Amino acid sequence: MHVIVLGAGLLGVTSAYFLRQQGHEVTVVDRQASAAAETSFANGGQISVSHAEPWANPGAPLKLLKWLGKEDAPLLFRLRADMRQWLWGLQFLRECTPARTRHNIAQIVRLGTYSRDTLQQLRRDLGLAYDQRTQGILHFYTSQKEFDAAEAPAAQMRELGCDRRVISADEAVRLEPALRHARQQLAGATYTAEDESGDANQFVRELARRCEADGVVFRMSHTVTALREAGGEIDHVEVTDGEGRFQQLRGDAYVMAMGSLSPQYAKTLGIRLPIYPAKGYSVTMPVKDERMAHQVSLTDDEFKLVFSRLGDRLRIAGTAELNGYDRDLNRVRCEAIVKRVEQLFPGAGDTNKAQFWTGLRPATPSNLPIIGPSKLRKLFLNTGHGTLGWTHACGSGKSIARIVSGLKPELDFAFTAP
Repeated sequence: MHVIVLGAGLLGVTSAYFLRQQGHEVTVVDRQASAAAETSFANGGQISVSHAEPWANPGAPLKLLKWLGKEDAPLLFRLRADMRQWLWGLQFLRECTPARTRHNIAQIVRLGTYSRDTLQQLRRDLGLAYDQRTQGILHFYTSQKEFDAAEAPAAQMRELGCDRRVISADEAVRLEPALRHARQQLAGATYTAEDESGDANQFVRELARRCEADGVVFRMSHTVTALREAGGEIDHVEVTDGEGRFQQLRGDAYVMAMGSLSPQYAKTLGIRLPIYPAKGYSVTMPVKDERMAHQVSLTDDEFKLVFSRLGDRLRIAGTAELNGYDRDLNRVRCEAIVKRVEQLFPGAGDTNKAQFWTGLRPATPSNLPIIGPSKLRKLFLNTGHGTLGWTHACGSGKSIARIVSGLKPELDFAFTAP
């Protein structure tokens, strides 16, 4: 078959790779000039199966009320005259029950474990290098209450095969000596040795080059203007190229991997996707003092930040701002991240050379991505991965390639689409 993949980020390029491995002719379409130029450009860098507790959990509603209106809040919900935002928020609250949280954790861990295994096999097969580190992920807590609350989700994850161990503050410092400066603030930590980190942008660009060498066609600087339906199936895709020329692209199947833009295109086809853009921030800075800089990838529970070491760079990312499709950098939120880095690891990074970035994550209320066939023949969905796009990319790409090919996915996951 000829399969057209819409989107050249993590999900689009991994889908294209595995579709080509299934023997299909593949064309990738993206509005940017190069792959991984939007949400996959400067994310947190974590392959974090252990980051499986969704935003929507029993403790979330009270936290949201506490953070409402605070410019530097980890999760900032800017209320808008936007019905989609309000409907998403109501669905989010519905997912906060203990039963829904347990269900969602199980789904996230299954997909994450499979995806991490798939990434490791892909790395071995292709010899990919992307500043990867396989030293695990250390999740630390500066609140005793939050640390105590982490024990139950960690226990569920261990039952599901994700070995997220609960450890003491002293053990956390032994694993990552750079935390010694913050030792008195630490209540405890969890550690998952099998988790990884790496530069997602570098990975996607390298994988895209391998795809091209294997015959995948990339139509970059091509903006999708419409998906046209006829007789209950997708008939063609309309695009304009970098010079404004109109084209129609036809295939035997279409995979929508357009991130936060997916619901806008799906809506024109009568498909409602429960995806809302969650603006995330990241800071990248050169290592200044090797003695103070972390080596292990870290997650700061209180500030909802992740810290990854990418070669001689420090990448700190996180927070979420629900404010429609606004992409403006909020200096208060950027400076709050830098301030936290300096509190924990003073002098580790060169803050004078800090580079700030923001991107829109395609968030679902449950944190579960939408992977599978749509109600229209020929149209398949691989979107809605929120903060876990890097963690879930390879498993999602391999799974959608099998689904498009008429094969059963290799894992037990809720492969559904509205």
